[in-house]
Amino acid sequence: MQVEELIKKLPVKVVVAGEPSVVSGGYVSDLLSHVMGQARAGDVWITLQGHQNIIAVASLVGIPAVIIAGGMNPDPDTVNKAKAEGITLMTSALPVFEVVGLLHRLGISGYDA
Repeated sequence: MQVEELIKKLPVKVVVAGEPSVVSGGYVSDLLSHVMGQARAGDVWITLQGHQNIIAVASLVGIPAVIIAGGMNPDPDTVNKAKAEGITLMTSALPVFEVVGLLHRLGISGYDA
């Protein structure tokens, strides 16, 4: 699914519109080392963290889009880093659990079936 399509179907605010890209799965974690070891390129990542290291990890893994859930907001440095890396950065007022449920309803899975 195209990131632009996700944006239209989810209650998110786009903070940074990154490069056009496809989301092929999803991942949830606030532990950066876990994301580096377990997330896959093409995943949309849902987190509560707003510091710039989330963009560094997303770039390293090949994650095209990050959703900061729970009404949390990114730091200004995070916004600048997302722009520089071409990663779509979104926020949602919904709790993480609800965002994941909506993604699952859209057919975004966390594993290869």
